[in-house]
Amino acid sequence: MKKRMFMSKTPLRITFVGGGTDIKDYYSKYGKGAVLSASINKFIYIIVNRKFDSRIRVSYSKTEIVDSVDMIEHPSVREALKLLDIDGGIEIVSISDIPSGGTGLGSSSTFLVGLLNALHAWKGEFASPERLAQEAVKIEREILREPGGKQDQYMAAYGGVNYLEFYPDESVLVKPVISSEETREKLQENLLLLYTGVQRASGDIHTVQSKNVESKSRNYEEMVRIAEEAYSSLSNGDYESMGPYLHRNWMLKKELSNGISNSFIDDAYNRGMRCGAGGGKLIGAGGGGFLLFYANSGTQEKIVSELNQMKQEPFRFEFQGSRIVHVGD
Repeated sequence: MKKRMFMSKTPLRITFVGGGTDIKDYYSKYGKGAVLSASINKFIYIIVNRKFDSRIRVSYSKTEIVDSVDMIEHPSVREALKLLDIDGGIEIVSISDIPSGGTGLGSSSTFLVGLLNALHAWKGEFASPERLAQEAVKIEREILREPGGKQDQYMAAYGGVNYLEFYPDESVLVKPVISSEETREKLQENLLLLYTGVQRASGDIHTVQSKNVESKSRNYEEMVRIAEEAYSSLSNGDYESMGPYLHRNWMLKKELSNGISNSFIDDAYNRGMRCGAGGGKLIGAGGGGFLLFYANSGTQEKIVSELNQMKQEPFRFEFQGSRIVHVGD
């Protein structure tokens, strides 16, 4: 007999450097991709509940009530239920700390990892972080054939501050950054996250990136090197190098596709740098979402004042990945 209700809690993430090298068009041909990312204490919650009848109710930005799995419009929900062989009598509700799409924090993959975790629990199964990540990649990249990379699924499943490597055989190495508490605290203190107010769909940007991989291969190779160097520096307690790493990576990434940046984002970034930031970048595929700056507290105040049309979003690193936080009878 299934328990009545399960709730999963899954962290969103910010990418420091290497984002984009986790797409298959790159790592399958050029040896490996490498990304340095951190999960943050902004979450997506998924509630799975036994429904009174045999129908399916799914509530996200809209509500669907359908008679069969095939009738579900939300592609990730539909395919997750199919993958886990769940055919009805279930309610699924999602709640997010951050706008649910187009912010660059990996929300679509985070939603799916949290959903899979809750569904496995509802079936009485334990799913490891590796299994959750692999299943989410399978649904998004193989079944739905949505463009994009693999880091979001792994960061949502594992949590923490991680260096990830992506290999042609589809294996992924997850290496937590081992550093002192002082290094982690200093890095957190010197990071400023600002919401641009612009939401965008990442699919088109990823599609263009994939087409340009060969012509931009040197950019990708340099971004992999930056990720390797940044991981080494953080592991050795050097958090102050993160500013220059962010800036170098952002300059390279902007060249991958016209849609990654625009005049509004470039202007905001340049104004932040003139205020004294050591570096920064747009989080995610590009086009909108959140700007991340590396800056000390005094400089952060100047940036927030200068970019006062943007909302500051305080955060801390989150060291747990997707987990079940409530079980109800």
